[in-house]
Amino acid sequence: MNEVRAITIFVRAATLGSLRKAAVDQGISPQAASHAVMQLEKELGVRLFHRTTRKLSLTEEGQGLLDSVKPALAVLSSALDDARRSKAEIAGPLRVSAPRAVGRTVLSPYFLEFARLHPNVRLDVQFDDHFTDLISDRADVGFRGGSPPSGGTIARRLLPIQLIVCAAPAYIERHGAPQTIDDLDGHRCTGYRRANTGKQAPWEFLIGDEIVYRDIATSLCVNDTEAETEAVLAGLGVGQLGSFSATALIRNGQLVPLLVQHVTQREAVYVYYRHRTEQPLRVRTFIDFMVERVAGNRNFYFEPEELRAAR
Repeated sequence: MNEVRAITIFVRAATLGSLRKAAVDQGISPQAASHAVMQLEKELGVRLFHRTTRKLSLTEEGQGLLDSVKPALAVLSSALDDARRSKAEIAGPLRVSAPRAVGRTVLSPYFLEFARLHPNVRLDVQFDDHFTDLISDRADVGFRGGSPPSGGTIARRLLPIQLIVCAAPAYIERHGAPQTIDDLDGHRCTGYRRANTGKQAPWEFLIGDEIVYRDIATSLCVNDTEAETEAVLAGLGVGQLGSFSATALIRNGQLVPLLVQHVTQREAVYVYYRHRTEQPLRVRTFIDFMVERVAGNRNFYFEPEELRAAR
């Protein structure tokens, strides 16, 4: 930065024909301007100016340097201006990462709304069930379902994730409804295979104050939560679904909640990002927009009383 500063003073002195005028132009003292140019000459090992008491003129080497650096300084100045404008304009690229299940079910409509409201933002959304490292993946904002991410990011909790055992009315009419956890052994059940491990996720239940995990035998296992939800809707089995998928379907009667006394609420949906002071306005605006619309949004989870009433 010192070299860039010295080159800038040199160019202004050459353009204005005076170190004193260059100092005024740059908001520094004449002594500081003279010192910067002398240090630059010392660094380069050549004289850049012929100096007299009344005149400042370029040496041959100084003229060559001026011709070389002026275009580069113009590009640099333009780049810096663009960076400054990013703090004042909602425009430019914005890279977002989100898991498929939560992204498609909860977040996607708000991504589209933001894109409509801010057409100068180039939104690039990556749906990926693996955890995104913002720095290595060059993402501006990430969303995550599960536990809060750690390691140099700020995480804000948006929604609880409830795991709700449910079935379609048609399935219950044909096979009845399990009344206890052990009754699940006599039912056809669906399962979810985790993308990051390839293993089938156990079902989890709240028993008293403790969360208990059970490996449930499944007649259908998929690695996509939307596909599992569709299977349960089709009456193919009993499933344990995330509240972000099941809430609206239970409220409109397409699914029936079961074993509601055992619903867990251990995990949540989070938005995570780097420190706000490092963010351009488009990123800060997007974070605030998503928090306003998603945080505590009752469309995607139940209060305990409502869940009991739905059953």
